[in-house]
Amino acid sequence: MAKVAFLGLGVMGYPMAGHLAAAGHEVTVYNRTFAKAEKWVGQHGGKAAKTPAEAAAGQDFVMACVGNDDDLRAVCVGDDGALAAMSAGAVFVDHTTVSAAVTREMYAAANERQVSFVDAPVSGGQAGAENGALAVMCGGDEGAYARAEKIIDAYAKNCQLMGESGAGQLTKCVNQICIAGLVQGLSEGINFAQKAGLDAKAVVQVIKDGAAGSWQMANRYETMVDDHFAHGFAVDWMRKDLDICLSTGNEIGAALPVTAVVDQFYKDVQSLGGGRWDTSSLIKRLKAFDS
Repeated sequence: MAKVAFLGLGVMGYPMAGHLAAAGHEVTVYNRTFAKAEKWVGQHGGKAAKTPAEAAAGQDFVMACVGNDDDLRAVCVGDDGALAAMSAGAVFVDHTTVSAAVTREMYAAANERQVSFVDAPVSGGQAGAENGALAVMCGGDEGAYARAEKIIDAYAKNCQLMGESGAGQLTKCVNQICIAGLVQGLSEGINFAQKAGLDAKAVVQVIKDGAAGSWQMANRYETMVDDHFAHGFAVDWMRKDLDICLSTGNEIGAALPVTAVVDQFYKDVQSLGGGRWDTSSLIKRLKAFDS
């Protein structure tokens, strides 16, 4: 078992850190709101730290799941950042969805301190985190990945090294690009079924195991029909991720016309007050804006 710090106890990080404790690792947690770290300790044991540096000191692994590029910089190299406190040979694993550019920046900063850095964004949402069934896409050095994979296994169903530093984040871009198009198509299909006077749930039950099937269809069609959008991964976060996808697409010359349109559709959802609704709420936009 290892000594592990976990930085960031949001809807994903809280249960992920819990799986580490359940697996027998010695876990120290940090969260910007210290009371949440104390609550986690009350449920799972371990220790709560008041700064990333305090959490990271003496740990074999430091895992992070924070909000965005700036949040990652803050916990890595900001005042009381984790990297300066980590021992040579330790591994930093970042589960945040951020740009490949900031990932490579933090990889270089870690290497200067003889610390390994693995970018490891996740997919599977809140349910995947709670059930320990996340897909984890990684970038970094093979040796560091091989060590980190044994720790990540506590909450992963599938974990793979995709290439050098930044490759995990680029793979996550592909994931989000695919989701955006799938959810829009599913929203249009359900809306069409309802306007045609069909039982939308019955329609999806017929088609979900055929060529139209997807994870989004299997897991979200009923709640979309029922107008329920509280599954954890918010529209605000999806727009953050799609901004990374679109910016990266411009940099590498990859056309993303559907992604760009769906990003604007999510902007419409935000205008409806749905910034904290989950991503399947695209159907709300159809009902509000389309004839």
